[in-house]
This record gives sequence, structure tokens and C-alpha cells, in this order.
Amino acid sequence: MSDFFSKIGELFSTPEYIDSLLHGFLLTIQISYFAILIGVALGTLIALIDVAKPTKWMVVPKFICKIYTTVIRGTPMALQLFIMFFVIFAIKGFPSIIIAIIAFGLNSAAYTSEVVRGGILSVDKGQTEAGLALGLSNRTIFFKIVAPQAIKNIIPALGNEIITVIKETAIVSMVGMYDLNMAAKDIGSGQNMASYLVPMVTAALFYLGTIYLITFIVKRIEKNLRKSDLRTEE
Repeated sequence: MSDFFSKIGELFSTPEYIDSLLHGFLLTIQISYFAILIGVALGTLIALIDVAKPTKWMVVPKFICKIYTTVIRGTPMALQLFIMFFVIFAIKGFPSIIIAIIAFGLNSAAYTSEVVRGGILSVDKGQTEAGLALGLSNRTIFFKIVAPQAIKNIIPALGNEIITVIKETAIVSMVGMYDLNMAAKDIGSGQNMASYLVPMVTAALFYLGTIYLITFIVKRIEKNLRKSDLRTEE
């Protein structure tokens, strides 16, 4: 145990190790951030197409979205990442970080679409009917009545999806990217098991701190939304 703590002290006192961890952590955050943006934007679009009225103009888009979500949700993220790196974007010199962002963004979009769709469908249809009875347009009903309530239902599940994306980015080390996970492996390579454990535990603390921050922010948003509901009722 004393050796374990001495190795922790050695890690944090060695600038080279700290730089490696911070470099890997920065890559993890960059991939997660932009992948989440893609996931939310594309996932929302897919959800809107899915809940739209089944007119003849929507048959093809609905079919495409259904196939997309089924394939993405039905295959492992690691497999999707490999296909992106070694098949679709097997182009010499193409930035690895862009490929990773696209891969995780497309994966997240499939799950986010279900979150958004569920949030929209959770709003009582009676409110939409009441809006139509009052002469409101479908656009006004959606943005003024449905969307605000759907967002409140979406926030917790969306927070979980964000956390999932951050943790899943650890697999980019499988394609040679120097993320937080790879940095920990690099620091611990060639050393005994006790020493190898130290950078892994340190990397886990980076992940844990990030996840805790996300969880804290989501809970604060939920709390503020509940307060606004109470003020509205009063």
C-alpha cells in the first residue's frame, strides 16, 4: 500500500506524466463535446421526423430514420468505430479526431432520437387538441406548449446519454488515439502491476470528476425547472 501511494506521489510530481494525462483528457473532452453536439442536433431531427404525421412526403424520411436507428442501436460502438476508421474514412492523412467525432456523434444521435421522441410523446395529446380548438397553428402548439414540457422530460435521460458518450470515448485507444485511457496505459506500460494501477486509478478519477460535474449540472437544471413549475402554478 505504501508503494501505491509513493507511486501516486511520483506520478503527480512528474511533469511528463501530468502532461500526458492532460493531453489525453483534452482529447477525450473534445471528442465528447462535438459528438454530443452532433448527437443532439441529428437526434432531434430524427425524432421530429419520427413523430411527424405519416404523409406521403414523410414515408421515405421515416423509413431511412427507422433503418438508421435500428442499425446503430443494434451494433456495438467499437464495431462502428472500426468501420469508420478502416472502411468509410480509410483515407491517408484524414484527421483521426474528426473520424472519432463523427462515429460517436452518429451513434449518440440514434439514442438521443429515442430520448427526444419519448419526451415529445410523453406530453398529453389533449393539450395539442386544446391548442387546435383555440385556433393555434401546429407550429405554435409545438414550440409554445409541447416543446417546453418535453424538454423537462428529456433532460434526465439526455444527461445519461452525455455521460455514456464520455465513458464510451475510452475505446478510441483501440484505434491508436491518445486519449485519457491511452495516456494511462502509456504511463503504466513496462512497469510492475502496482505501478500500472496508479495511472489507471488517476484516469478513473478524471472520468469520475467529469461525470460528477455533468450530473451536478443536470440536477441543477432539473431543480430550476421544478422551481419554475411551482412559480407558474402559484
